[in-house]
Amino acid sequence: MSPLARALESLEGLSVGDAFGQCFFQLADPDRHVAERQLPAAPWHYTDDTEMSLSVLSMLAQCGRIDQERLAASLASHYDYDRAYGPSMQRVLARIREGEHWRVVAGSTFEGQGSWGNGAAMRAAPLGAFFADDLEMAAGQALLSAQVTHAHAEGEAGAVAVALAAAQAVRLRGCVSLPTPRDFLESVLALLPQSEVRSRIVRAQSIGSVTSVQFAVSILGNGTGMSAQDTVPFALWCCSHHLDNYPEALWLAVSAGGDRDTVCAIVGGIVASYTGLSGIPNEWKGKREPLPAWHVANGPGEQ
Repeated sequence: MSPLARALESLEGLSVGDAFGQCFFQLADPDRHVAERQLPAAPWHYTDDTEMSLSVLSMLAQCGRIDQERLAASLASHYDYDRAYGPSMQRVLARIREGEHWRVVAGSTFEGQGSWGNGAAMRAAPLGAFFADDLEMAAGQALLSAQVTHAHAEGEAGAVAVALAAAQAVRLRGCVSLPTPRDFLESVLALLPQSEVRSRIVRAQSIGSVTSVQFAVSILGNGTGMSAQDTVPFALWCCSHHLDNYPEALWLAVSAGGDRDTVCAIVGGIVASYTGLSGIPNEWKGKREPLPAWHVANGPGEQ
């Protein structure tokens, strides 16, 4: 399978997860739907998680890598208020679209600290799938993608962690057995820079029971703060326990509350990198609104 085909499978998992998680913000009793495993009614609308990921796929299709200038332009030109972008990202993309350079904009947010939000992480799984043959390249390309909007080290570490997890998921395809949750998370840590994201992933290794969702949330977060460090570790913990089962991974992810669409987007993109399209139930794919085609309109790119 080509790198682009792998990235597109990851995107499918990401977008279905994103749309699935977003539905729970509109339900009168989301906890009952989770307890009864009752799927929300169609259509499932995707959010900024998917919209921004389409620009990443566009770079891979056109260039076979991240071109930061072109990625910034694509993110800004495809910005759509109705896709539930966060206020900070709305301002960032508006400034880029108005002509400010992305490096200046990203570096000036949050009083010059840069954003440590989860927006760079939520679009990183397809990068990991694309560059799964070279883990250092996967980490480097995720960093380049993150820098366009997130100048803070935590926001960048979150993107690198997600890309590495997706790359490892691809590399595990065809293996006789899966690693333990602890070992899967360990495989992500080797190339991950020192950060709070990394520290919480280390803590996630010791949370062994998937029945202790609220305990996991108390240690790892669930995206309520919309930061990389309180989103990515929990998402990777979900993946580590259900890497071979897309529905179970997504139900676990959505059961935690918090930033459900982004946690589910990250989990969906990583798990689909292992299961492929066949692991995503047809019913789920059918409920998600159709994706556009502009991200692959210019033909496939390869490494």
